[in-house]
Amino acid sequence: MTQTLAPIPPADNRQDLALAERLFDALRDRTGDGTGIWRPSYGPGESLALDIVEAKARDLGLATERDAGANLVVTLDGREPDLPFLACGSHLDSVPQGGNFDGAAGVVAGLAILAGFKRDGIVPRRTMKLYALRGEESARFGTAYMGSYALLGLLKPADLAAREARGGRTMADCMREVGVDVDRVARGEPLLDPARMAAWIELHIEQGPVLVARDLPVSIVTGIRGNLRHRVVECVGEAGHSGAVPRWLRRDAVFATAELITHLDRHWRTLLERGRDVVVTSGILSTNPDEHAIARIPGSVRFSFEVRSQSRETLEAFYDLFLSECTLIGEERGVEFKLDRRIDSAPATMDAGWVRRLKDAARRLGLPDEEMPSGAGHDAAVFANAGIPSAMIFVRNDHGSHNPGEQMAMGDFLAGVAVMRAALEEAKDE
Repeated sequence: MTQTLAPIPPADNRQDLALAERLFDALRDRTGDGTGIWRPSYGPGESLALDIVEAKARDLGLATERDAGANLVVTLDGREPDLPFLACGSHLDSVPQGGNFDGAAGVVAGLAILAGFKRDGIVPRRTMKLYALRGEESARFGTAYMGSYALLGLLKPADLAAREARGGRTMADCMREVGVDVDRVARGEPLLDPARMAAWIELHIEQGPVLVARDLPVSIVTGIRGNLRHRVVECVGEAGHSGAVPRWLRRDAVFATAELITHLDRHWRTLLERGRDVVVTSGILSTNPDEHAIARIPGSVRFSFEVRSQSRETLEAFYDLFLSECTLIGEERGVEFKLDRRIDSAPATMDAGWVRRLKDAARRLGLPDEEMPSGAGHDAAVFANAGIPSAMIFVRNDHGSHNPGEQMAMGDFLAGVAVMRAALEEAKDE
């Protein structure tokens, strides 16, 4: 499909383009895994990415520090530093074999904006801060938004005790290793006073196909889906010989799990027909590899469960259906579904005033001001639910996300940066 590229607005000059290209190239070259990108939360790849961005920020004459959550903070001082500051940014971690722009686009955008203000001699009334947040992805520990949750004192002891998917270390151990003040986090102590943040603005690639399908370079996000998850659900039946046990005496974990997922798909379709916003996924599904055999009835299956929606009511309703199906199928097939800890992320609504400001900025720049909800989760949801006015800009991205094929045109990226800069410039002296 041929895309209509966004015009590069006059405010975005060649220096911004060169900065973005150098950073994206450096991140790709130094944190690649041979197929895609691998920057695990609180791991070496993520730390290296923060180092790359910090070095460039210092080259540009901006002040940098690592806060108590080991996040990178880049600061452009304002004329009245006691006022609540304007914040922007995103995350730098990734899923295994991920793409180079997921999260990183928002960090690079924020750096380009702060560097541009400094280069142009703009001294805002309010201090502006760029956050390169750690630990947004759930791939390593099963919990998303770890960096922003830690900032706001929202991580629970069970979160800190969670063990990594590929290895045995706990989240707390890995956090401590990169410099997080885990004792404060464990006490539930906020590392940042939410009242000190006047707003949070985040640029991110769209992680679905909508902007590509509608041939739009950017859009303004109105809300973010929440989710309910179980990292591991285990269906426990009974192993047996495939030829010797008749159907009526079987306790087959695979057939029970398949029936459960089929029933959930039917419930999903019914809710969609009733106009509900909902998506359902089982992204991990396997029998025990040590017991795989063609002639063996599987005695157990482990899988993940996730439901997302912009409505808390819909999330809870679907979760009740899930539990009910687990009970009914378990009784019928003689199996038991064992659930690990439920993990919740609340839906969020973006600040109406900031949505209007971003839409106005887009129109002034000759860009579309289309609104859309976010199906994927973002740190902006955490800040919004903490009472911080939050907003997001999506940039078109081909080939989806959470895969090596992420493809964001620099013209589209610079258009998103221009919208974000125009909105922040308008707010900087308020």
